[in-house]
Amino acid sequence: MAGRKEIQITLQVGELMYDVMNKAYLTGESRRAAGADYKLVSAMQASGDEDNLYQLRRSLIGAIGLVKSRLGEYIDEDSSMSDDLISDEVENNGSVTLKFSLPNNFNTSAVKAIAEGIHSFIVDSVLSDWFAIVNPQEVKYYAEHSITSLASAEQAIYKRERPIRRVVEVEPR
Repeated sequence: MAGRKEIQITLQVGELMYDVMNKAYLTGESRRAAGADYKLVSAMQASGDEDNLYQLRRSLIGAIGLVKSRLGEYIDEDSSMSDDLISDEVENNGSVTLKFSLPNNFNTSAVKAIAEGIHSFIVDSVLSDWFAIVNPQEVKYYAEHSITSLASAEQAIYKRERPIRRVVEVEPR
């Protein structure tokens, strides 16, 4: 598309899954330190067991779908990954690429904020789903944080560069 800035955000599924499992582990440890029941703490700490991974992957695919829906105005569907390909990449710990077609005055310094907001949203959204199953008391924090993270990514997409006045020299007649 002429006059547009194209950006690409690549999410590494392994990094997303690590962050989810690490945060679940750390949340469990902090609850253990506060005196929570050891069985509850163990259930909170998502493991690499196939049953746990299946649930986490389903939530991850759903969270990516929400990102595509919320930021769809600027996602280039023709060159972004299809939903089937996203599912395959998640199942195989691959990578998911989202391509955005933004106005030509988009401030490219916001790309990192977009990527971080999307990453954080996905991790917290998956954790919210996970804790809804194993410890509903934890859901509110992660649900609220995921909403804040996605809003942050959305705000970054709307960052624009200030116009530059072009001086046109006119030759005397």
